[in-house]
Amino acid sequence: MTLPPKPSGRAGDVPLWRYARLFRADILSAQPDRLYRAWMAEFRTPFFRSYLVNQPDLVRQITVDRPDDFPKSDRVAEGLRPLLGRSVFLSNGAEWARQRRIIDPAFARGRIAAAVPAIAAAAEAAVDRLRGRAGEVVEIEAEASHAAADVIFRTLFSVPIEDRAARAVFDGFRAYQRAQPVLTLAALVPLPRWWPRRPQRAVRAAACDLRGRIAALVSERVDRIADGTAPDDLATRIMTTPDTETGRCFSPDEMVDQVAIFFLAGHETSAAALAWALYLLAENPDWQEKVAHEAADRRDAGEDPMAAGPISRDVFRETLRLYPPVPMMVREASRDADWRGRRVLRGAQVVLSPWHLQRHERLWSHPDAFDPGRWRTQDGQHSARTAYMPFGSGPRVCPGAGFAMIEGPLILSRLVNAFRLEPVAGDRPVPVAHLTVRARDGIRLRLVCR
Repeated sequence: MTLPPKPSGRAGDVPLWRYARLFRADILSAQPDRLYRAWMAEFRTPFFRSYLVNQPDLVRQITVDRPDDFPKSDRVAEGLRPLLGRSVFLSNGAEWARQRRIIDPAFARGRIAAAVPAIAAAAEAAVDRLRGRAGEVVEIEAEASHAAADVIFRTLFSVPIEDRAARAVFDGFRAYQRAQPVLTLAALVPLPRWWPRRPQRAVRAAACDLRGRIAALVSERVDRIADGTAPDDLATRIMTTPDTETGRCFSPDEMVDQVAIFFLAGHETSAAALAWALYLLAENPDWQEKVAHEAADRRDAGEDPMAAGPISRDVFRETLRLYPPVPMMVREASRDADWRGRRVLRGAQVVLSPWHLQRHERLWSHPDAFDPGRWRTQDGQHSARTAYMPFGSGPRVCPGAGFAMIEGPLILSRLVNAFRLEPVAGDRPVPVAHLTVRARDGIRLRLVCR
């Protein structure tokens, strides 16, 4: 069995300057391989201590049982604040709770169902776009990014990506991607003040430009809500939902913050997961044919054309296990804790790593293998309950998790129903983590019409 690509970890301990260099090249290969077996690891210098936690009961303590004791680290915002402002991704405490009270109703199960036709329309647009490239080798990450952005625009603002304003935002977001990783080294290890930072001028310029483009979309929607012509989409619902405790809605500036994180979390992460799912199916033709036959059988049986079947969902779920879009999450201890004989002091950084947890050798059977069938086994279901968190867990779980689990399998099913995916000989992608877990040089597949 050929295992899916996985970056090699660093060998042994390295000095801080060397770790910084490795980290800037790739978050994942900068980490030691022992993290795939460890329950907990400590990173200690004279200036700070950070702890990576894999032990399931401790992960649950941090995310579910005592989330207020381990708020999101302010250091995560060090590079992201210029774009995300005070969005739900960066906030804590009462401010975060207010934002979730406004946002969560828009992503309730019934509300997500109303967005499915827009997702299906984006999937069909992707199929139509790719038919003209049938037989060619296609850089599939770029196509997945286009499709995921189209979903965001259609469901959030009721316009396709071809809309002039939507395209301007998409182009601005790509410029920001090139300038800024989602995790800086300072997010994982609190560097001393004298440690040299990378120049931030390009990041701030790209963020300012993108926020201006988003503000134009928000301003237009404010006007349409006021004159009663606004469509009933996610933007309208979020902007007109008052906080149940204060009665206040988001201001336009606050809405810009939230739209920015919807793009970061809803577009970039969905695109990364979709691209890896298509690659995995190209490398595993038996599972690819199962997805294609499921889609054809559901269509012939007259089942809901806007819903993916269970095989497609299992394939996407397994992709998220192997290639979680956001590989690490950073919390900060707000009080002392005792874990595994170690005294974790207040202020320490606590790193949760879906990448290592979901490939942990003590928690998963054949952890590096692509096996969608594991989700139907008792062993796989048990591992999923204790060691699977591609969207986070507890109160801070991504509000769009349910949306993503409809969007990804649906687009995947439509594409595989239309095309046979073939790998390109000798062109094996190398996973790296910057903004999300992407392929270092892209993912190229040949698409053949079915």
